[in-house]
Amino acid sequence: MNQMLLNAMQLAWRAIRRNLMRSFLTVLGIVIGVAAVITMVTLGNGATRMVSDQISSLGSNLLMLRPGQQLGPGRDSAGAANFRMADAEAIAQQVPSLKAIAPVAGSRVTLVAGGQNWSSQVSGTSNAYFVAGNWKIGAGRMFEEEEETTGKAVCVIGNTVRKQLFGGGSPLGAELRVKSFNCEVIGLLAAKGQGAMGQDQDDVVLMPIRTVQRRLTGNQDVSTIMLSMRDGASSAQVMEQVRRLMRERRKLSDNEDDNFHVMDTKQIAETLSGTIQTMTGLLGAVAAVSLLVGGIGIMNIMLVSVTERTREIGIRLAIGALEHEVLLQFLIEAVVLSALGGLIGIALAFVTCLGLTAVMGIPFLFNPGINLLAFAFSAVIGVVFGYIPARRAASLDPIVALRYE
Repeated sequence: MNQMLLNAMQLAWRAIRRNLMRSFLTVLGIVIGVAAVITMVTLGNGATRMVSDQISSLGSNLLMLRPGQQLGPGRDSAGAANFRMADAEAIAQQVPSLKAIAPVAGSRVTLVAGGQNWSSQVSGTSNAYFVAGNWKIGAGRMFEEEEETTGKAVCVIGNTVRKQLFGGGSPLGAELRVKSFNCEVIGLLAAKGQGAMGQDQDDVVLMPIRTVQRRLTGNQDVSTIMLSMRDGASSAQVMEQVRRLMRERRKLSDNEDDNFHVMDTKQIAETLSGTIQTMTGLLGAVAAVSLLVGGIGIMNIMLVSVTERTREIGIRLAIGALEHEVLLQFLIEAVVLSALGGLIGIALAFVTCLGLTAVMGIPFLFNPGINLLAFAFSAVIGVVFGYIPARRAASLDPIVALRYE
């Protein structure tokens, strides 16, 4: 049996080498199909990981409380009152599952330093912001208690602001002009990079919230309250506690809708990841169609090959070859073609994914499972679409085949 299989493989390989160009064109559909499927899935997995990492960089177990019924661009905040510092204090006292509550207020203004200017987001907050937002100090320090209490003009800047205003030099101790007043740079945030929504997280200036309210916004409004939950806390339970407290403080009756929104960043990550995975599956399914097209191409060429080699098949049958030996020869030839296309497709996908992930800025996640699955599928394509031509060759009448010209 082993010798028969070996002989069949040698004959199949000899037939493939005899028509190299035709064999290459035959497997091209398999190559493109395998490469497309692997590339789509790999890029989809990388994009999912990138979104998850970017959402995680916003903060651990983070909830965002904002006015209005919707969040993001075009959110419906018209007529919805902003929060006050008392709201953040009430949450700290009545919701025990939180480890950090950071009120945030601010606006986008033009910054000036050393003859350079740059437009950036200036946010007034407290030291709890560094915990809630998962920020690390790259150089310098955070706010002192006295600076927060008195609203002193000090600031901590992001890496993008440093590059635009101070170049490669250290900004610590330098004066930064914010609108109509100067503040001292006391700290530099460790770089985070791009956020999940495409924004530059390092393009930010942090100040004590009292400083921003008094010198920049001119009111006591708090536009956002960041809530960092303790490990093991139930986000649904905490969100419901915060919702009930805010409805009570904002004096909303039972028949009135919430004029605020509590957002769980983990839910956003799951939603975005689910959407990306769904799109990846759809694109992978579309790419898999080319595998079927490639299989049809193999069947077509194998049928042509059987017609061309009818006399050869007749001679083999006449000198004693069995039908199943002829069947095995042509079946192996089809499987070798499709498996070879699968291997070339995997190599092409690997190179393509390396290039595209570098260009798109997403992580390259090698998935052995999808590579093995694509290769196995290409081999199965060879068996399925190669059987009909192989069966046709094996069923030839030797006398009729020998007469064939």
